[in-house]
Amino acid sequence: MARKSRKNQAQAVAVVQEPAIRAALYIRLSVEDSKSGSISIETQKMFLNHYVEGQPEMIVYDTYIDNGAKGTNFHRPGFQQMLSDIEAGHVNCVIVKDLSRLGRNTIDTGYYIERYFPQHKVRFIAVTDQYDSDNPDDLHAGIILPLKNMINEAYALDIGRKIKAQQRQAMKDGEFVGGRPPYGYLKAPDNCHKLVVDPITAPVVRQMFEWAANGAGLNTIAVRLNEAKILTPSHYKKATSQITNENLIGSGNWQTRTVAKILRCETYTGNLVQGHTKTVDHRQIKAGEDNLITVPDTHEAIISHELFDTVQATLDKTAETAKKRQVNPYTPNPLRGKVFCAQCGKSLHRQRNIRKKSDDVYFYYCLTPSRIAHDKAICEGVTIREDKLLSIITDALRQKMSAAMTDHSQPRLADVQKEKTSVLTAQVKENELDIQSLRDRIRGLYEDLVRGTIDKDEYFLFKSKYDQQITEREERIAALEKEQKAIEQEAKRYCDLTKDADLLARDPGKVMDLVERLVERVEVTHDKEVRITFRI
Repeated sequence: MARKSRKNQAQAVAVVQEPAIRAALYIRLSVEDSKSGSISIETQKMFLNHYVEGQPEMIVYDTYIDNGAKGTNFHRPGFQQMLSDIEAGHVNCVIVKDLSRLGRNTIDTGYYIERYFPQHKVRFIAVTDQYDSDNPDDLHAGIILPLKNMINEAYALDIGRKIKAQQRQAMKDGEFVGGRPPYGYLKAPDNCHKLVVDPITAPVVRQMFEWAANGAGLNTIAVRLNEAKILTPSHYKKATSQITNENLIGSGNWQTRTVAKILRCETYTGNLVQGHTKTVDHRQIKAGEDNLITVPDTHEAIISHELFDTVQATLDKTAETAKKRQVNPYTPNPLRGKVFCAQCGKSLHRQRNIRKKSDDVYFYYCLTPSRIAHDKAICEGVTIREDKLLSIITDALRQKMSAAMTDHSQPRLADVQKEKTSVLTAQVKENELDIQSLRDRIRGLYEDLVRGTIDKDEYFLFKSKYDQQITEREERIAALEKEQKAIEQEAKRYCDLTKDADLLARDPGKVMDLVERLVERVEVTHDKEVRITFRI
């Protein structure tokens, strides 16, 4: 390699520029804010972008938007995504139009401004409030910030009270304020606060009330609806785009609780009854009778008042009879959430058979033939005694543990693990030494660059090769350590298995503790064949 001249040796090393400020623009618009054009999403976005244009050291990493989100709750999708990007190191500055956009909760807002952002070295700017956490002259912020946050929180609470008051008044005026209309009705095309009869589902509601008035029980009505293949309320609303969230969709089968809810709804008589629930601490809970608001004759009725009263009397009589019946509590279900029908896949129901001269006997059976449909092509049904099922599971558990321990005998397993661990440890050490050697070479390269022995292009060429080799060895070390951890976990599993086998041999009564930990799923066929999925 040609020797460089002294002139070249005196060449200055290039100065590495500091990275730009990577800003996150956060925008929030709550429901009450949406009525004001001066604070819209687009207005905030234009305002913040204009601010950044005047800050040449800043670049916008991303814009995070929460539309229709309350300021008192920080579980917002856009805000949480911004926090994830902060913790990943992508963002080191957060900019909002004003403090209320960040939040209207004094404690939580103060936590993010005074604790979270400083801990993550994130600069915070509220433009119209003229607050910048990097401004050393802003000494009054320690007093002004909490005060403004308190004002914002008080504003949010006041707005919340006004909205609730407006809703209660709308209910008293006979306006429907719910998000989705009851099954059997639609919202009027020209007035979302007015209910109109749905010609498709109203006949179903009318038929359900007639069945109930003629003595049909809740389960009988549910079976008839399922056999007629009538869509459940949630699936019907999904089909008509009233529901889009999959979490709000049920199994697709009519259930007794759904039937009972419809038969108890006075709204089908033309009277609008609202206020069944109320919001407490951001959660919707069931309200008492004193919270209900009933306004008569606000919309077209689906059933008569006489039919509704007849059905209520029948339901009340059935409920009263059930309350008077003396029922001893069930014993704990040892297989809760683990036993399923092998044909239809539904969870098996646990039922008690009361015996007068001996202990009660428990059975598991499938509800599909009796509650969903009588068609045996769908499900032939399953019935099996609990004690027999537990005996089968216990025997299978013993066999499974015995086979697993035979396949991994302790002496052979210990020798193999010791040998593997020794080899892996040596390989990890070898790769660590290689990495240390490569880093020494990189330091030598930099010294050669400073002395002028090599030029900048040669420096970066060789450094890139060494960096690549370091990365490969680090990845290799990670793989080796993962393999070592797998060996340790295998040894622990064997140790746990030995303890479990010993426990089962010494104390068979502890079998349910083992079933809870080692059995994943149990399926029972119509012919009482039992299929078990283990976690061993």
